[in-house]
Amino acid sequence: MTGMVSHAHSPAEASASSSDPASESSPTPASASSGSPGPTVGFDLDMTLIDSRPGIHAAWRRLAEETGVAIDADLVVSRLGPPLVQEMAYWFPEEQIPAMAERYRALYPDYAIKPSPALPGAHEALEAVRAAGGRTLVVTAKHGPSAKLHLDHLGLAPDVLAGELWAEGKAEALTAHGAAVYVGDHVGDVRGARMAGAASVAVATGPCDETELTQAGADVVLPDLTAFPAWFADFTRG
Repeated sequence: MTGMVSHAHSPAEASASSSDPASESSPTPASASSGSPGPTVGFDLDMTLIDSRPGIHAAWRRLAEETGVAIDADLVVSRLGPPLVQEMAYWFPEEQIPAMAERYRALYPDYAIKPSPALPGAHEALEAVRAAGGRTLVVTAKHGPSAKLHLDHLGLAPDVLAGELWAEGKAEALTAHGAAVYVGDHVGDVRGARMAGAASVAVATGPCDETELTQAGADVVLPDLTAFPAWFADFTRG
């Protein structure tokens, strides 16, 4: 694979999903080609491509109103990245988590999509990959249908979307689609990239700062996605 970087694998942790990573995909944009010579690049969603904090905050506040549970939505959005059920465990007894997760996902389309903007450089990062003849892949811990709603609303059109995969579990989709690069904001994203043998590009737009991302093993840490096209141009030149 062009531009593939090999790394020692970190210990695997449990994936957040047993779903097929290729089972959810958006239509291939006209500018991309499945037989293109450019590298496949994966991107995380929350706090990498989109600022989902306003929408997630609104959805959790609504869930708190319905249930009467004193959920600190400010705290929730300060630690985005891990799967929903992990956050649910802070607020609900174990036996209630499946039902509360289902209710949250039902509320999500009405409360979380419109308030959540694309982060600076998101569109340009996807376009930089397509312009180089590559393919784009979004791999996220978010529920797949919710992730697709965000992407469609913002006009972000990756070639493939794989949802409900977290940390090392993301390597399942990255490996299946031959990703040479994975871009994310969380140390879990770094671990997923390394497990897949992909170059780990971290952006300091989420809950993990530059030091944490570097210590986790990121190959490069960028301030945000506006710096990605220049880095990617250097990467593709070898």
